[in-house]
Amino acid sequence: GAFWTAVEQQDVTGLADTLGIGADALTEVLPHLSAWRRTRRSAAELDAWRHRVVWRPLAQQPTRLSGSWLLLTPQTPDASGTGHVEWCGAVGRALAAPGVDLRTVSIDPATATRDSLTELLREQAPRGTVRGILSLLGTDTRPHPAHPEVPAGVAATLQLAQALADTDGDAPLWLLTRAAELVTSADRLAATAQRQIWGMGRVIGLEQADRWGGLLDLPAQFTEPDAERFRQALAGSGDEDQIALRRQGLFVRRLVPAPLGDTPPVRRFRARDTALITGGTGGLGAHIARWLAAAGAEHLVLTSRRGPDAPGAGELREELTALGAKVTISACDVSDRAALAALLAALRDDGRRLRTVVHAAGVVQATPLGDMSLAECAGVIAAKVRGAAHLDELVDEFFDEADLDAFVLFSSNAGVWGSGGQAAYAAANAALDALAQSRRERGRTATSVAWGAWGGSGMAADPAAEEQLRRRGVITMPPERALAALGQALEHDETVLTVADVDWARFATGFTAARPRPLLDELPAVRQALADTGPREAAQGGTEPGERLRGMPAAERDAALLDLVRSAVAAVLGHTGIEAVDVNRPFKDLGFDSLTSVELRNRLTSATGLNLPATLVFDHPTPLDLTGRLRTGFAGEESAQLPPEQAVLQELDKLEAGISALSPDHDLEAVQARLRSLMSALGDRQSADGDMPVTRKLETATDDELFEFIHREFGKSS
Repeated sequence: GAFWTAVEQQDVTGLADTLGIGADALTEVLPHLSAWRRTRRSAAELDAWRHRVVWRPLAQQPTRLSGSWLLLTPQTPDASGTGHVEWCGAVGRALAAPGVDLRTVSIDPATATRDSLTELLREQAPRGTVRGILSLLGTDTRPHPAHPEVPAGVAATLQLAQALADTDGDAPLWLLTRAAELVTSADRLAATAQRQIWGMGRVIGLEQADRWGGLLDLPAQFTEPDAERFRQALAGSGDEDQIALRRQGLFVRRLVPAPLGDTPPVRRFRARDTALITGGTGGLGAHIARWLAAAGAEHLVLTSRRGPDAPGAGELREELTALGAKVTISACDVSDRAALAALLAALRDDGRRLRTVVHAAGVVQATPLGDMSLAECAGVIAAKVRGAAHLDELVDEFFDEADLDAFVLFSSNAGVWGSGGQAAYAAANAALDALAQSRRERGRTATSVAWGAWGGSGMAADPAAEEQLRRRGVITMPPERALAALGQALEHDETVLTVADVDWARFATGFTAARPRPLLDELPAVRQALADTGPREAAQGGTEPGERLRGMPAAERDAALLDLVRSAVAAVLGHTGIEAVDVNRPFKDLGFDSLTSVELRNRLTSATGLNLPATLVFDHPTPLDLTGRLRTGFAGEESAQLPPEQAVLQELDKLEAGISALSPDHDLEAVQARLRSLMSALGDRQSADGDMPVTRKLETATDDELFEFIHREFGKSS
């Protein structure tokens, strides 16, 4: 430790004393040793940020599929590819095995709505009637008629997930795709659009964990041997929720470290000639532009929707010009194919050689799944996916592919492991990764980097948002370090890479709160964190969840429940005490999102033993409201354990307490009318000895007579 401290500080005297040699012998070598040390530390930091997705074989379990299943198939012609209707039929036939009751419903994804799908699920899959819901709707890649930026299958999948939340069913949802993932070396992508289902599905799994089955990618050619593996994947996959079926067997998706170590680069990336940056006037675009200018780019073309009118565009132009680059700032929405074609044609006609393309345009999203409209979904996807698709087509049309040094797609980790409130954003970014793989299949260059949070940019631009990310374990990366990682990815000619600074121990706690997430099983820090946590224990030592609370008097329990809620909120948000939790402040203002809401629900379920819904925080928007929900849960349990007449008496005690709190200022007539109605209903019930009800006496009774009747019949509570 002393040695390396002296090296890093270039302390000749201190190092000489540590080694017991003369200082003169170190004067020449120490600067080189210090530089080497800084380089190694920097490389180690970047290595810790680097991860990639791999597929691991899954041992097949001899488990037979049984029970009732609902299969939703796209009711479309072969618009999604030759033989697609027959392929869907083969999948359906594979499920129709002995012991399986298969209900198949055909739906046109282009015309399906949230309401129509809700009605369908209520009819076909009410609670307790089916073991799972299988959807092939996402395999329809036609443009949606009202929102052509979105594939019809993606739109239908979004609405299906929303419909699922609108019903009281309990069957898990499985999303099926066709050759959407590259699992083996023999795989070819059927359609990059289907990768959007995987990005969106991972967010559905986070926001609707209690109704989630998983993602299952089937081969492009579905044969008889595949049928048995398909059934086994559904029947015996355990916690696995991201599965691919191939000729070789079943595979599961994993995120693994991808350090470079001492691996030498395959080339040296040097910016030259012209570089095009979409979203170039935004925070990320400006960082990229400075980096490329410093790396030798002669001409920088920055596009955005507002172009020169974007905030800070003028200052950015001056800064880049001072670095020696010619700068063109253009108002060009790259999701508009004609506008992008005109821009590229002008560059070509001006004799420019396009060497570098960086697609950094995008729309940040933070909308819970249930609140997202198709229009919002289309806007988010268009900014990322349409722009990338147009660049893919038009750059090759106007320029020589051999001249292109880099085609960089700025993706996001939202598309790799999901992020609450970002279903459309995750879908779009997953599609960018697929596009990079597709370009490589066609012999073209492409690098897609799924980024974590950049300091001062994107979702981390707001200090409050940055703090929220930190509490979840996502740490913002200094832009200059992130750009160094980008340089590494280009020099190592990588296709798809995840670069993020994550406190995996903290992240895994929230990420796995609702259910196991095998995606992270091969990350050493996650394994260690989950091993240290051990089985979730009840809130009160080793007692049964909620046992101590059930034994309390009602008034004492109410106070304990409020403290419990505040403590759980503080723990989820990373506060040191409950004082920071205002009981009347909405959860969304406290910093909750879909993922942390699920974590809070699970903490409270563990502590109380109550069956609480995943929508708990959304249904009860403040800590005080949520405490009321817990109070009702315990009261409901106790009432359910009492004889009916005792349960009614208990409620009458509460009624009497409420009446005693009324004053002449309150609407007494409404209360009296409701009491008369209730007493009339009671009087209409014939007594055990056959006496006729006293309804007519009650209808004409005075207020005093009514209260006297209540006291006489049911007894005073105090």
